[in-house]
Amino acid sequence: MNNNVSSISRRKFLAVSGAIAGTSMINPKSNILAANSEGIKQNTKRTKVALVGLGVRGIGMWGGDIVREYSDYVEYVGLCDHNPGRLQTGKEMIGIDCPTYTDFELMMRETKPDVLIVTTDDDTHDYFISKGMDMGANIICEKPMAIDENKIQTIIDAEKRTGKECLVTFNYRYSPHRAKMWEIIRSGEIGELTSVDFHWYLDTSHGADYFRRWHRLVEKGGSLWVHKASHHFDLLNWWIESDPESIYALGSLDFYGKNGPFRAVNCRSCPHTDKCDFFWDITKSQRLTKLYVENEKYDGYHRDGCVFRNDVNIYDKMAATIKYMNGVQVSYSLTAYSPYEGYRIAFNGTKGRMDAWIQESNPTSDVNYDEIVVSKNFGKREYIQIPQGSGHGGGDKLLKDHVFIPNIPDPLKQASGVRDGALACLVGIAARRSIETKKPVMIKDLTTIKPQVKKL
Repeated sequence: MNNNVSSISRRKFLAVSGAIAGTSMINPKSNILAANSEGIKQNTKRTKVALVGLGVRGIGMWGGDIVREYSDYVEYVGLCDHNPGRLQTGKEMIGIDCPTYTDFELMMRETKPDVLIVTTDDDTHDYFISKGMDMGANIICEKPMAIDENKIQTIIDAEKRTGKECLVTFNYRYSPHRAKMWEIIRSGEIGELTSVDFHWYLDTSHGADYFRRWHRLVEKGGSLWVHKASHHFDLLNWWIESDPESIYALGSLDFYGKNGPFRAVNCRSCPHTDKCDFFWDITKSQRLTKLYVENEKYDGYHRDGCVFRNDVNIYDKMAATIKYMNGVQVSYSLTAYSPYEGYRIAFNGTKGRMDAWIQESNPTSDVNYDEIVVSKNFGKREYIQIPQGSGHGGGDKLLKDHVFIPNIPDPLKQASGVRDGALACLVGIAARRSIETKKPVMIKDLTTIKPQVKKL
């Protein structure tokens, strides 16, 4: 990969695929191009899209939502999943009539999509991205891009070999309050950025869900260092506008897995339901029952797995010190068993500090806005209130607009390609290695990507 090329050449991506990417300005509600969209629609060739991976994310955000909201720009030509039952159910839930496949390469040969959307298990992303590129498609991929450095290098090599590109869907970049933080940093209000304190809390509903599903296995999801925290590391890379240089990390499994007082295969088969705070009846959700429970017979996958299973091998408590090439240092932590969900962050600069306490679930207050506080070293304090949005803080809708609506500029540099996707994952991969070796790990030692002082 050419490290002197920008993270994603958006014009190149669009010219080949026919999909139109852009980005929104900081607007809690996405009404981009509402005034002149009709004229654009008349002159836009619909992009041929195929989707592999029909789980909740695939059929929702990248399935039904796209069909309902962007059918003027997108035409689905194929759906693929290894589970034939979930494939048919997912097709019905999306509400489209297109060919379905359990054979991925057959789908690619027969449908010849312009764009392949990858929403499979994390450990398979590298195969579908690289093979999809080899078979002529540009890629839209859910984060994380890949779970280890070898799989990341496979994607880097495929991009270089084929000339195709991969858009990694970091929807957090698009949420209005995070975009506002980016603007404040760029404005110089707090001076030159020197350090960041960043602490994320997953609650006992969302956090526990990672330990029920395939994410509980490091070999499937790369651990929460990669599956979840790649979101956070991408934000840091984007906010700081430099590349990570080194990581030193600590981590342990203190709450879930083997630490539990009792265990079973899944909640439905558990004899301890009356005593377990984590009992969850998946059959109360008609959607999840139809998509997963009724199709377990094909692959044996239980979406309501026990959070205390002995095979859980990921951390639920993590902390890292990250040094950036421009000298900024970050103190980061992730806890997966908190009574509430959200994050506290502080950006320290030479002229002041910017703080935020973003509450995503079970909030400690009833306000309907996210607040950013800018404090000057020798001056006034400013409070900035931004209306809360649904779907990753309002980012989901704005990201999809960015991907599919024509001719929108990217003033906040929210578009993210292979290099961005790789660096977000590499921080977590380096953290895992640091815990194993008890030593700091250098990003430059992991792949052919060479970290830069100024983000490319």
